[in-house]
Amino acid sequence: MSRILGIDPGASGALCLLDTELNWLFVHDMPVVEVKRGSRNVRQVQPALLVSLIEQLSPSSAIVERVSAMPGQGVSSMFAFGRAAGVVEGALAGLGVPYTDVPPATWIKAMGVRGGKDGARNRAMELWPKQAELFKRVKDDGRADAALIAAYGTNL
Repeated sequence: MSRILGIDPGASGALCLLDTELNWLFVHDMPVVEVKRGSRNVRQVQPALLVSLIEQLSPSSAIVERVSAMPGQGVSSMFAFGRAAGVVEGALAGLGVPYTDVPPATWIKAMGVRGGKDGARNRAMELWPKQAELFKRVKDDGRADAALIAAYGTNL
């Protein structure tokens, strides 16, 4: 049995364990906490909660979306996104879970996603119609991305 963990890093991301024998998904929003930064509250990935979740899921391997700076993104946002990706990679390495990172364009093309974030949600619902409820809300795009990243990992 193969249990592949797909991860869309970031505070709005998610983790998806794909059980290839059952073709079943176990989807979890990224574990985050809200912390005060200056005068505002921000959400950030919580390392201990992430480690605990990955341990519970017990994946055989993981595929992580490779993050990079995006045009128009602020310095603080880029730093927070990079920090979240580092927490994910550190958790996987610390737990001894072998992982591969994949550029977004690579898995998006391979999984036949069209139409941006709504396209990812739509594609996930097509592939797993019995679990379409997991992807029904606009804010479930991270869940859809994580599921599709995990499915992409089955071809590696």
